[in-house]
Amino acid sequence: MSFLGGLTPQAWLDAHVNLETGVGVPAPTRERGAPTLERIGALLQYLGSPQLEYPAIQLTGTNGKTTTTRMIAELLSTVGYSAGAYTSPHLQRVNERIARNDEIISDADLDEQLRVIAVVEAELGLDPSYFEVVTGAAMSWFADIAVDVAVVEVGLGGTWDATNVIDADVAVVTNVSIDHVEYLGDTSEKIAIEKAGIVKPGSTLVLGETDPDLVSIFEERGAARVVRRNIDFGTRANVAAVGGRMLELFTSGARYPEVFVPLYGAHQGDNAAIALAAAEAFVGAPLAVEAVYDAFTRVRSPGRLEIVGRHPLVLLDGAHNVAGAQALRAALSEEFAPAPRTLVIGLLRERNALEMLTALGLDEVAQLVCARPPNPRAMTPQHIAEAAVELGFPAEHIDVVDTAAEAVSSALVSTPAEGEVVITGSLSFIGAARGVLVHS
Repeated sequence: MSFLGGLTPQAWLDAHVNLETGVGVPAPTRERGAPTLERIGALLQYLGSPQLEYPAIQLTGTNGKTTTTRMIAELLSTVGYSAGAYTSPHLQRVNERIARNDEIISDADLDEQLRVIAVVEAELGLDPSYFEVVTGAAMSWFADIAVDVAVVEVGLGGTWDATNVIDADVAVVTNVSIDHVEYLGDTSEKIAIEKAGIVKPGSTLVLGETDPDLVSIFEERGAARVVRRNIDFGTRANVAAVGGRMLELFTSGARYPEVFVPLYGAHQGDNAAIALAAAEAFVGAPLAVEAVYDAFTRVRSPGRLEIVGRHPLVLLDGAHNVAGAQALRAALSEEFAPAPRTLVIGLLRERNALEMLTALGLDEVAQLVCARPPNPRAMTPQHIAEAAVELGFPAEHIDVVDTAAEAVSSALVSTPAEGEVVITGSLSFIGAARGVLVHS
């Protein structure tokens, strides 16, 4: 315990600089960041370069990364691979970020990885961030348990993300839209350039973005092969079904009719198509149709249009940017019957409350509950309420509370049994609300 300074391993982890929460981050760094791979590179070198022990698939994009990562891992495990998956951020427990064949890392295994990293940190005098420590733990654990492949989601951007120490055989780009401008740039082109950094010469690029001006940015990175949405893979049918979506998917080598995915929203059909293309790119051949059917029926994505209650219907969705909010609104319109809606929202201060509320559609909301995510970067609920009033929403139908637990309670009390409660905003807020509503 000496290298942990008397702390438990996870308390030691929590003491590190964390860009996700802003903990320990000086203001100038928070505004732009200090891009470097030196710390994670040194850390992994002294861990024995575990990332070289297995092939990898790496994903970037603005939305859909976590779900697509889980889909790819599920597809590969179904056809016989031991598939590690690394995602971020977590909703409730940091363990959620690291999994093999859909089973998250145990507390004991995670603590052991953190103890080893604490020794390396002390010996080298490193000052890694929270994300770098967890990335190191994931890379090392995957080597220890001898995965056949690691499916790795980028934390932020691409080029300077800690995960970019891996040399991925397959690079996946889900999409590009404006997000994290303080770190990635304020135009789609700048963001695309940053995300394109995961594409290594000689790799296969599975490209979900279709904007021609952005496509060229990724194609210029020197991939040996580019697999493009709507040309080499995509959906020929993507319709709402009871409990999810019914899809017809195609790739360059096969057609997969009547694929059921138990997730809501047309965007999940897009995620499924890119996941299938990525899995086939890694395997080097079409997947067995029955395996594809089986894999997709098992996919779960907590906090992404997840139903956690009935009477009233209660949905959780981490729509933490404008594109995500627009996708949520479209899914609610297409897949759920009209009902009196209570919108519960908690945002981080980097967001524009006016833009987020406009994207979510206040015209369809009967009651608005504004709350504070459990995050030092939280936007005040009063600010969200003021933005709603500015957009013309009646102040008498706004409830301003402090915590996610208070917000859930307020929403359940004020929503009729035939109504719906939609809880959205930052993933830290979704995680806190999920902790109140879901008891495992």
